[in-house]
Parts: sequence; C-alpha cells; structure tokens
Amino acid sequence: MEEVDKILIHALRQVGTEVSDDVQSVKQFTSELIVEAVVRCVRVIDPGLGGGLPASLPPGMSARFRVGMSLAQACQDLGYKGEIGYQTFLYSNEPEIRSLLMFLVEKLPRESAEASDQPAGKSVVLQRAISAAIKAQLALPWLPPNCRLPLLCETQVNSYRPLHAFHTQSLSLAHNVKCPEKNDYQRDILPPVTAQASHHASVAASILEQHMAELSATQEWENEWNSQGLLSRLTPQDYRSRKLTRLQKRIEEQLRSAALLCPESAIGANRSNSDLSELLQSFRGTAPTDHLLTKGTHFTHTQKFTFTQLKKRELGNSEMEERMRVKKKTIDLLPDGESNLVKLQALVEGSAKRVVNLASQWEKHRAPLIDEHRRLKELCSNQDRESSRKLSEIKDLHVKIREAAEEAKKKEGLYKQLITELENLPQDVSRSAYTLRILEIVGNIKKQKEDITKILSDTKELQKEINSLTGKLDRTFAVTDELVFKDAKKDESVRKSYKYLAALHENCSQLIQTIEDTGTILREIRDLEEQIETENGNKTVANLERILEDYKAIRQENSALAAKVREG
Repeated sequence: MEEVDKILIHALRQVGTEVSDDVQSVKQFTSELIVEAVVRCVRVIDPGLGGGLPASLPPGMSARFRVGMSLAQACQDLGYKGEIGYQTFLYSNEPEIRSLLMFLVEKLPRESAEASDQPAGKSVVLQRAISAAIKAQLALPWLPPNCRLPLLCETQVNSYRPLHAFHTQSLSLAHNVKCPEKNDYQRDILPPVTAQASHHASVAASILEQHMAELSATQEWENEWNSQGLLSRLTPQDYRSRKLTRLQKRIEEQLRSAALLCPESAIGANRSNSDLSELLQSFRGTAPTDHLLTKGTHFTHTQKFTFTQLKKRELGNSEMEERMRVKKKTIDLLPDGESNLVKLQALVEGSAKRVVNLASQWEKHRAPLIDEHRRLKELCSNQDRESSRKLSEIKDLHVKIREAAEEAKKKEGLYKQLITELENLPQDVSRSAYTLRILEIVGNIKKQKEDITKILSDTKELQKEINSLTGKLDRTFAVTDELVFKDAKKDESVRKSYKYLAALHENCSQLIQTIEDTGTILREIRDLEEQIETENGNKTVANLERILEDYKAIRQENSALAAKVREG
C-alpha cells in the first residue's frame, strides 16, 4: 500500500491540496487534511457541486457534523457506492479513506490525470484555483446590488463595492519597434498606462477597449489576407504597400476632382439658371423676374416640360437633316443616271467579290485561331484549377502553421515549467535508483507469483495423496473387516480382534477429524488475528476517545446555548 499512498498523495498535490512532505501514507492523514483533499477533488470533478463546500473544518462540533454530512452527500452524488457518512471524515480509518481517495482520483478529469504525470508548480496550482473560483462564481445567479439580501452578500461578489461607468480613453501602449528614438521615448518619457487615464476607474475599461481594438484589427487583417491577399500572390509587406498606394491615389483623385468641380459647377449653375430663365420667359411670355421667383413649383414643372420638348425637336431636326442630305446626293446623281448606275453596279459587284475574298481568307485564319483559343482556354482553366488547388494547400498550410505555432507555445511553456521543477528537485536522486526500485518490485512480484504457484501445486499433490490414502484405507478396512468377521463366528480370540479392529478404525477416524478441526481452528485464529490488526489499524479506541471528547464538547455548547437562552 505504500506505493498506492504515494500515488494518491501526488495526485492530491496536483489538485491543490497542501500535503506536507512529512506525510508519506494515508495513515498519517488528519481529519482536516482529509476534508481538504476531498473538497479539492470534488471541486475539480464538479465545480458546481464543490463550490459551496468549505475546504476546512469549522471550530464548532455541530458545524463539523454538517460539513461531514455535506461531504458524504457530495461523494454519493458523484457515484461513490461505499459506506460513507460524517464519521468517515471525523473518525476516519485507513481503509475507508484510501478507498474514497482512490475513487475520487479515478474520477478526476482526463486533463487533470494527464497533468498528474507532469510536475506542477505553484503557478499551475494558482491558475487552477483561479479557474475553479471563476467557474463557481459564474454558476451563481447575478443580482443587482439593490436587490441583494444581507444573507446573499457572502455569495455575491463585490456586493458593497461602488460601480463605475464603462468610460474609455485612448492609451499609448509601448511596442517593440526598430527605431531607437521611439524606444527611448517609450522607455524614458511615455508614462505608464495607469497614469495616462484621467480617472483610475477608467483604466481597466480603457485597456479592455484598446486590446479589443487591436484584436479586431488583427482578425480583420487575417481575414483580408486569407481572402484577397493570398490571391494577389504578394508578400504581406508588398500587399500592404500596394493597398496604401491605391488609397493615396484615390484620395488624391477625389481631392483633385473636387477642386476642379468647384469653379465649373458654380459657372455652370449660373449659366443653366440664366438659360432656364430665358426659356421660361420665351415659353410664358415676358414677365418680371420677381414674379418668377415667387413661383418656384410652377417653374420646376415648366423646366421639365421645356427640356422634353427641346430634346424631341433636336431629334426631329437631326433626322430631317439626314434625309435632306440623302435626297440632295440623289438629286445630284440624276443628270448622269445611266453611267452612275453602271458605276454603282460595278462598285456593288466589287464589294461582293471583296466580301467573298475576305470571307475565304477569314475561314483560313479562323480555324487555327479557334484551335488556339480552345487550347489557351483549356490551359487557362487548368491553371485556374492548379491555382485553386495551390491556394487551398496554402490555406491548409497556414492553418497547420498556426496550430504548430500554438502547440510550440504550449510546449515552450511546459518546457520552462519542467526546467523550473527540475531545478527545484533534489539533485542527489537519480533515475537509475527509481529504475532499480521498479525492477526490484517487479522481481519480488514475480518471485511471489512463483512461490504461490508452487504452493498451490504442492497443495494439489498433497490433496491427491490424502485422497488416495483415504481410499486405500477404506478398501483395506473393508477387506479386513470381511475376513475377520468370517473367522469371528468360530473363534473367540478372533472375535476380540474384530472388536479391537473396529475400535482402532473409529479412533483413527476421530483422530483425523480432530486434526481437521485443529486446522480449522488455527485458520479461524489467524483470521481473528488479522481482524484484530485491522481494528487496531482503524483506530477504534482513539476514535471512541475522540467521540467522547466531541460528546463533551457538544454538551458544553448546548449548556452555553441554554444559558444564553435563559439570560435572554
């Protein structure tokens, strides 16, 4: 059990139980240490169940009994099937506590079990305690400060602390830069973050806002790079510089266009206003300007109608001019009509021949061009597929790189932790000593197994021999009894011999039975001695003494309470 106790103690230390180096076995556990170990394990297994359990025993006896009952109920809720009650924690014995601790250690989550194989320092224990406290606080319902009762003040965090508005201010954080002037400024001139805010209450809110802004900017850049940056096939620096150049050009163009449009728009507006005024006067007749300005709505409708009429007139005039041009050319050709018709026919025939010639030439060039187009199109599609495949591979590679970087960070932290633990460990203990000890334990187990096998085989052989001798004895007695009984009818001396033979057989049977009873009694004696040792290990006498002391303490508490009641 020594090795089992060491494993249990190591696991309990991993979950945050303060077990001193002097404690080497479960037998040395006190009631306070047992309660702390059980509460730590329950909190790791089920934070909601262990959040309300105290990690130490209160001074009052009645409160101790309540804590013991609560712990017993929590262990039963986790699935412990053994006999358990408040006496398990207050008046413990070694086998029950070992069984309970083994059950709780086996119930620990997998990450805790894996972490138990690695040495954990105070920082790891502190982080686990913080996470357990946060989980316990998150499990509690939140209430506004004005709605909290005095009885719930202990369970609600920050019940009497003042509340502050979420007010943020811009902060200047120090970053690693290559410019020596900026490094000097950040080191010598830049004030700390806590001194940059005008109010101390807004420091936390400002830091959260700053970190959230940086995180969102980083996520936006990663999304943009994964969606557009990889398609550009540029490095991140080139992509950013090109994006900055485009943005600068766009701003310059907008500013230039705005600067150019300002005077032209003013002149154009004045000119259009004057033209519209003239059109309106021509359409409605001469009218004073003041009268026009007073009827803005009628002017707007008239303006639209006038523009529509002007567009229609312009289209009609252009069509009429085109018709007039065609008719004029036709009239010019009428005096020499025959020759012009011949020329026109020759021109048409030449155009037709030229079209046919061009069509034949186009057919000659069209087929190779179509083949080349198809080949290039297929090549382009293949390149697109290859680019898509490579892009997906690049994305997968980026994901793997990110995962590998995170894994490397975890391994680096674990490596630093192991280095720290290695430095803190005593240097006089070597691995070979543990290896030799393990080999010795394995050798002892193997030797014990061989001895047990040999004893079992010897017992079987001895039992076979006993059975053989018993059968032989019974057969010999039967034959002898039959022979002597035949002669006993004729001779008196033979009759006496027969009586002596029967008495001898009965005495031998009684002797064998006595030997068997003696063996049974010896086994019972050994069992009783083992039970006595077990009871001595259970500290029955010490537990009885403690029960008597607790009983006296409870009576004193009851007397004190009764006296207070009488006085009140």
